[in-house]
Amino acid sequence: MKNFKEKADLIWKVADLLRGDYKQSDYGKVILPMTVLRRLDSVLAPTKQALLDYLPKVATLKTDSAKEVALNNKAGLNFHNRSPYNFDKLVADPDNIAVNLRNYINGFSSSAREIIEYFNFDDQIDRMDDPKADILFRVVKSFQEIDLADMDSMEMGYVFEELIRKFAEQSNETAGEHFTPREVIKLMVNLLFNEDREILTQQGIVKTLYDPACGTGGMLSVAEAYLKELNPKAELKVFGQEINPESYAICKADMLIKGQNPANIKFGNTFTVDGLSEEKFDYMLSNPPFGVDWKKAEKIISTEAANKGYAGRFGAGLPRINDGSLLFLQHMISKMRPNSTRIAIVFNGSPLFTGAAESGESNIRKWIIENDWLEAVIALPDQLFYNTGISTYIWIVTNHKNAERKGKIQLINATGVKDEELIKAGKLDFNRFWRKMDRSLGNKRKYIIENGQEKGIGFITRLYGDYVENEFCKIYPNAFFGYWRVTVEQPLLENGRDVTDRSGNPKPDASLRDYENIPFLQKDTQGKLIPQSIEEYFAREVKPHLPTAWIDHSKTKIGYEINFTKYFYEFKPLRPLAEIKAEILALEETILQAEKTILD
Repeated sequence: MKNFKEKADLIWKVADLLRGDYKQSDYGKVILPMTVLRRLDSVLAPTKQALLDYLPKVATLKTDSAKEVALNNKAGLNFHNRSPYNFDKLVADPDNIAVNLRNYINGFSSSAREIIEYFNFDDQIDRMDDPKADILFRVVKSFQEIDLADMDSMEMGYVFEELIRKFAEQSNETAGEHFTPREVIKLMVNLLFNEDREILTQQGIVKTLYDPACGTGGMLSVAEAYLKELNPKAELKVFGQEINPESYAICKADMLIKGQNPANIKFGNTFTVDGLSEEKFDYMLSNPPFGVDWKKAEKIISTEAANKGYAGRFGAGLPRINDGSLLFLQHMISKMRPNSTRIAIVFNGSPLFTGAAESGESNIRKWIIENDWLEAVIALPDQLFYNTGISTYIWIVTNHKNAERKGKIQLINATGVKDEELIKAGKLDFNRFWRKMDRSLGNKRKYIIENGQEKGIGFITRLYGDYVENEFCKIYPNAFFGYWRVTVEQPLLENGRDVTDRSGNPKPDASLRDYENIPFLQKDTQGKLIPQSIEEYFAREVKPHLPTAWIDHSKTKIGYEINFTKYFYEFKPLRPLAEIKAEILALEETILQAEKTILD
């Protein structure tokens, strides 16, 4: 990956040519499609002349589709360009740059030409060729001087992501909507495939993977590379959908170049138009936008939920309108193959605990947990993402847990908090999970360590795979996360006496009404988790303090939440006063000595 930054910087410098004729927020309208064109041109270069020589033989074929297949085969790729032009020939004729560039673009096979159309690049050709600007030739010439032939797909992915990040910073947009840090993706892929490594090494294995918010395709690329490294003879067919046209075009171009089927990448809003409605998948990966507002899609989503229920995608419940994260997960669960799918998805903290009992969020958690689909939650360090410094969590969801994991949820604390304390105490010389970046990128100030089994990705993956409780890992039964939300009433009094209804039952005093969250499980005297009833809890925890209180069972609700921080909290006793006093006196003495030194 050593030269991706150098290439990105070279491409970024081309934006200097646009200054004055374009606003900074519009630079991407030129730079991104030109990068895609130059990349396609570089990949096609070795077979370009052979393909042009082959054109007369193809002319006798009767259908356009037959011609496309023949020319693709000659190019050795899923696409070709039959135009006589390439970047070298374009710059050789500066007086006709606009017409020749259009001829070149129109020479692409339909799958590649569609990609360029999503950039609306024809408008930019007119704008740059206008005499007032007259920068089209200089832009094409600058890209002709940048060689992208020596870049592999992974490096090109980094280049596109670096460019998008820069454009987002220039226009005050959120780069994080477009891509996920690659080390986070690598961790997710490790966790996703870890339980299936034996299956994935089988001869000729073919699997499918899907990302409903695929952005530029980073997750798809990393997953494919991982599987190829694990088993060169395995095949991973990737699928995705993306709402941003530029990101969609970049992703589709990447799929085209790598030999994947570009038709597997769909454009549009996953919630309103599911481009892969009939498909089911073996694996799914996603980093949906944090706190995404789904108001524009509310009517379609609500109608589907009401009409189809669990037969549709959103039957378990609808979250609050300003955070559609759990809608993405429900959508992905609807695409699980029977007893054979694994999902890894990144969320912020909200989906873990937002929403009271029987709210949309709580009901979705209840549905997932009671179906025994939630396998693990991994808390990541903060400041990992480009557009936010908040803490994030990876959820592993599957409908084929192994026997050891059935009925349980694993929690892994990979935030490094405990490591930091050990480092300060001099008991540990490195942080096992993350490092500080030499230079921050937006809100990204940390990165997860990628090498070794005792650090970062390797260590977190081992914690997950070992499935053993320790200071970083907790394992709880599913019921541990469930609770009853009960309404506690007290009698209404008048002149010191209970006010009763017609049946002689005491009327409740609304001003004294209270609520209790009663966990499904409690710890016994040995610390073992055992079931408890509402009545047991009420008699033990409420009645001694409110002897006249009762529960209105008609209002009891069931809720589920995962209070992650609480489970890893360790009580630290207050320091003795004598110790604190001695420390203060020592500091005062130090200050006095410093004052004497200065005054003397």
